[in-house]
Parts: sequence; structure tokens; C-alpha cells
Amino acid sequence: MTVQAVGTTRKGRSSRRLKSQTRNFKMLPGLRHRLPLTEPLDPDQIQRIDNASMDILENTGIHFRDKTALKDWKSVGAKIVGETVFLDRYLVKDLIKSIPETFTYHARNKKNNLDFGKNYCMFVPMTGAPYLRDLEDKRRNPTLDDLANFHKLSHMLPAMHSSAHHIVEPYDHPISQRHLRITYSSMRYSDKTFMGMTTSPKNAEDVIKMCDILFGPNFIDDHPVVTGNCNGNSPLVWDETMLGAMRAFCKRNQPVLCSPFVLGGANTPASVAPTVAQLNAEALSALAYTQVIKKGAPAIYGHYLSTVSMKSGAPMAGTPEISLMNFMIGQMARHYKVPWRTSNTLGGAKTFDAQAGYESATTLMAVIMSGANYIWHSAGWNEAGMHCSTAKFIVDAEQCAMAYRMAEGINWDDFDQGLKAVNDIGPGGHYLGHPHTLENFQRAFFMPELFDNNSIEQWQAEGSIEITERALKYANSLLADYEEPKIDAAINEELLNFIELRESQIPAADSLNQEY
Repeated sequence: MTVQAVGTTRKGRSSRRLKSQTRNFKMLPGLRHRLPLTEPLDPDQIQRIDNASMDILENTGIHFRDKTALKDWKSVGAKIVGETVFLDRYLVKDLIKSIPETFTYHARNKKNNLDFGKNYCMFVPMTGAPYLRDLEDKRRNPTLDDLANFHKLSHMLPAMHSSAHHIVEPYDHPISQRHLRITYSSMRYSDKTFMGMTTSPKNAEDVIKMCDILFGPNFIDDHPVVTGNCNGNSPLVWDETMLGAMRAFCKRNQPVLCSPFVLGGANTPASVAPTVAQLNAEALSALAYTQVIKKGAPAIYGHYLSTVSMKSGAPMAGTPEISLMNFMIGQMARHYKVPWRTSNTLGGAKTFDAQAGYESATTLMAVIMSGANYIWHSAGWNEAGMHCSTAKFIVDAEQCAMAYRMAEGINWDDFDQGLKAVNDIGPGGHYLGHPHTLENFQRAFFMPELFDNNSIEQWQAEGSIEITERALKYANSLLADYEEPKIDAAINEELLNFIELRESQIPAADSLNQEY
């Protein structure tokens, strides 16, 4: 699109954007949230949600479609009828008391360890996209090389605290063996913490074994290093695949996200407060089960939120109701004193357009003001999760860095020096050359790399480049500058040998590995 400058007299000027000779790829520390949170529920309403959820657990029950889980629940005194588990509220609350309110994520690079829980937060890229928009903004099926590029970008973007796992699905490798190559990629191309595949119990066990190799025998039993995600089947169902994977992680002290999958109006009531009551019951039942598996195992109150369009049945993001639910769920998680997860920068746009920006910004702001701890899908999400956009991945990460800066709160340590500058300059002057400005300008105001704030004349002189093209150029430059954080050679060889062994044992197939 060509835009002509009309009605302006400002002359073009050289870009004032600061470009350092050497970019700083150092990961930002875990975000310590210092802003007041948005909490719409009063104490009586919190209790009302809690009572409603407990009534669901006691009277409606939860399906645990897994023989081992049913046996486990029976061992702690739960009432079981067929696959339905009826949970006494006092049993549930007693169990979740043993979930740690805080813990530390340990990364391959100790400098990237993360404090987690209470007011500590982390940003994690999106996962699970069956398509991508690539470095040329073409929508296509991803490969292992594409996945590696996203892991490299995650490593280099300071606001990303994790390399996640299958940011995109690598279609050039059999589904049954894919979890091995995905896990290796997230381990190899970044030395931040990462996520582990929970696509089957066997796959989860493979991930845990690879963590043992990477970190050394027995290390992970006392140190969280990887996160598993276990999705519920709303309404009120947990299945064998997720529960088996949950056991693999919990037994080795690795955190799991206990995540009901909400499509508001489709698998929950078409109303905000009852939806939260159902979701809360589902999450609490899974959180409680983690403590049946292993008392004291870290666990995270999770969810995925969307509302359903009554026009098309399609999931929607960035709606007011999703923001309200995030605020409410944050309050409920804090009520139970457990860390919690939400989803970030979501949207249904098909390209990186204005809709994508508006939806993502709305989601991000609500997530930050809700006080979420594990902020997943923070970069790249588009088309309701059907593709990961490379351009959006880059811009989302910068948006997270901006949100990080805001959530840190107000800096007071130079207040007196700043006031002195006011007296020094006096009426009618400027601060551009003042020592306080020269000392503080780099930290005083966030300076985006990807947003253009020049005059329209300067923008035109530089090629009238819009945000998608700028972001793709930036992604290419990051990948050109990437330096692999090398894994110890012996450890790397052991990982590759393990992958080779397991691929020889697991038949190559276009289905999940459930047996081998």
C-alpha cells in the first residue's frame, strides 16, 4: 500500500532510532509484577464461585476415564460410580494445600533460572500450530527446520522465558516419533526452560528421560526444569492420555498445567460466572489429583479460554468476556494459593492485520492486569491457533517486553535527581543535554525496535515499509546473528543415541505413540 504525505510541512530527517552495534539477547529475569491487579470479585462472590464449584464436584462429579486414576481416587476415599468421581470439598481443599505456591524453574543455563508463582510471571511462545506464515509470509505446513528457527528466535528474544516445545508441527517427521525431535530442538537451540510433550503417557516418559540426560541423573527429582500441559475435555472429563502424562511428570516433580479447554457457550454455559464455576471445578479436580500422585508436586491452575461465535460456531479471542474470566480466574487461583496459567496475544485474524493487533493487545492487557504467572501463547498466535506467524511472533515478543516494563511499575530511584533537573533547566529550556537525561534515557522510556514513529516523509524515504515487512526483516537479521548455546558434547551424543534407540522401537506412523 502506498501512502502519500498530505498537508505536512515537516521535512524528512535521518532516522533517530537507536541501533546498537551489538544487540542484547540476554533474557529478561522473570517478571516481578508490581502493579495493582484487576479483581472484580468481592469476597462474597469468590465464596459463591467456590461453593458452586464444590457442589459440582460433590453432586455432579467428574469423569476420570482412566483405570489407574480411579484406583488412585478410591485409595484416598473418593466416591466412585463407574467413571464418575465424586469429590468431597474438604478432601479437595486438603489435597491442594500441598501444591507449592512458589518454586524455581531451572534452565540449562543457570542464568536463565526463573522464580515462579505469587507475583512472578513468565512469557512462553505459542505452541501447536499446524501451519506457519514463514519468513516470506507464506502460509504452509511447517518442517523441523521451521521449528528450529522458532526455537532460535525464542532464545534471542529477551521477553521470551521459554523455548516451549512444538511451536509449529513439523510435518516432515512421523507423528509417532515427532515428540523426540521436538524435545531435542527445544533443548538444543535454546538454553532457557522449555515444555515437554504430553501427547501420550509414553511420549511424556520419553521427555522425562531426555531431561534426565540433559540435567544429569536425579537432578529433576528436586528441580523443576520442564512444564507439561494436560488439557481437560470440558465439560467435566479428564481422559487416559492426559492423566497418564500427568503421572509421568508429577512422579518426577515436574510441573503440569491442569487446563480445562473452554469454548464458552459450547462446552460451558453461555454466561461468564457459571463458566468460571465449571472451569474452576475442572481445574481443582486435576490439581487435587496431582497431589494424590505425589504430595508436594508442583502444579499450575490452567485453562484455555475462548468464546464461541453464535454466527459460525468458531472460537473467538479478544472478547470482553475472556478478559473478565481471566480477572476472575486469577482471583480464584490466588484464593487457593496456587500459581496459574493463561493464554496471551490470541486472535482469529488470517493475516498479521489490524484485527490481529487489536485482539492480541486486548488479550495482553487483560492478562497482565489479571496477574497470571505462566503466560502461554505469548508470541505468534494467529488464525485461532491454526498458524504461527513469524512476523507476529517478533512483534508479540516486543509487546511482551513493553508489558513487562509496565508491570514492573514506577521507578523511584532517580526521583530526586529528576527534580533537580527541573530546577536546573527552568522555564522554557529542554532536557536533551542534561546529565540526568544522558544517564537515564535508555531505561526511562521503552524504545520499540519494530514500531515506526518517524515522520511520514522519513517513512516514505526509507521505503514505506509496513510492520509485517519490518518484522520479517528483523527475524531474518536475528537468525543471521544466532549463536547456538552448545550442549556438552557427551550429553548431546547421549540425547541423539536415545532418540535413535526410541525411533527404532517406535514404528513410524501418522498417529500418536500410545504403546511403545
